[in-house]
Amino acid sequence: MSAIPTTIPHGQTARRLEWAHLPPFLRAAIEKRLGGGPVVDAESQAAGYTPGFASVLTCRDGSTHFVKAASAKAQRASATVFREEAAKLKKLAGWIPAPKLEWFDDGEWVVMAFEHVEARLPARPWTPEDLETVSGALIDAAGQLTPAPGIGWPTFAEEYAAYPELWERTVGYPDAERAAEIAAGFAEHTAGETLLHLDVRDDTIRIRPDGSVLLVEWTWPVVGAEWIDSLMLLVGPRGDGLDVESLLSAHPLLSQAAPEAIDSVLALFAGYFLAAAEQPLKTTSPHLRRMQRWQGEVCLDWLSERRGWE
Repeated sequence: MSAIPTTIPHGQTARRLEWAHLPPFLRAAIEKRLGGGPVVDAESQAAGYTPGFASVLTCRDGSTHFVKAASAKAQRASATVFREEAAKLKKLAGWIPAPKLEWFDDGEWVVMAFEHVEARLPARPWTPEDLETVSGALIDAAGQLTPAPGIGWPTFAEEYAAYPELWERTVGYPDAERAAEIAAGFAEHTAGETLLHLDVRDDTIRIRPDGSVLLVEWTWPVVGAEWIDSLMLLVGPRGDGLDVESLLSAHPLLSQAAPEAIDSVLALFAGYFLAAAEQPLKTTSPHLRRMQRWQGEVCLDWLSERRGWE
């Protein structure tokens, strides 16, 4: 196994609005809600793949806040995602390892304000030390989120029922038919009672100076097997060249999953990422399709190695 090269500028993937680009009325409204006086500094956050505004704002009184915003008209997709995220965060307040949502406005602009937490992204390429830190945090989170808090969450099987068919949209992958067959049986392997983040990757992870870990962007949580987030965490490190396969037998959650179960999830998401990469380029998120193709190829390469395919 070796690293899969990529030119994705990790940590610098977003094309975002800056504070000065926001309409004056919106800047004034945000400052009023923050309550710390005028904004004297705005540091745009370049990680991620959405084009909405996302900055750490410092007010005159010295308080700091992380604020996201998107126009409900001009950036409809981002605004929809922000609404989904806010709704989920309200249901999960106090349960999940995430920065606290301070307030949310849904008008001409959709705005979310969070407590600002001093933290960093995992290093890229991934290091064994960061992987160990984040892996341990996900194990702890799975314990805290089993059984899933609240009601009304979709199951993993329900949310991804159509994903095996996405293999039909991929182009040029000789193992597509075999992978699609494995993906088709994912539902029987992924049932569980754990609330899953399901979008665990370097840009949704924050490591604090004390070593604690936060997950951001709780937009699409589902209920499923407790080991799934831990498996998805390993996609990036494997692509960066770490030997993640050797970690499985010692992992308290993944070691309990049947090999066929792990393969079914790798096949499922390989098909999703590779099919998504075939969609038209999004000018507002120029690195999105490359990221999806890279993740898909990493998942397929890992699956092929595990199955002994040439």
